[in-house]
Amino acid sequence: MTTHPHQLRLTTLDTQDSVRIELHGDLDYDSADLLVDEVTAQLSARPGRTDLHLHCAELGTVDSMGLCALLMISRRTAAAGVRLHLDERPAKLDRLLDLTGTLDHLTAPPPTGTMRSSRTGEIATTVRPTGPDGLT
Repeated sequence: MTTHPHQLRLTTLDTQDSVRIELHGDLDYDSADLLVDEVTAQLSARPGRTDLHLHCAELGTVDSMGLCALLMISRRTAAAGVRLHLDERPAKLDRLLDLTGTLDHLTAPPPTGTMRSSRTGEIATTVRPTGPDGLT
């Protein structure tokens, strides 16, 4: 079997409160599940984590399935109360995220009303009224 030279390789570095996954190669149809599975395993391994860092400096091509993987990871981290960081993004990734309207979604800080309880680890979200009088 021949190995594609741009096949995705992951290097995972674990700390007490966060995990860093370094991406080397292409995030595409063939590799998207690999990244989602690794992130899911890391989130399940230690529910008390606060941050997930995807180190993108060595990331190659990202196709539509790679973008879907990033969006799925964003949903899973949000559900777990973990902040997603896309560190050292190459310009071509920023361009893709900008063109697809997902840059702010994937890189914005969490809402200020979202907090993880230090005692229980549960997520609590404060919802602000949206009506003009502040009552609705």
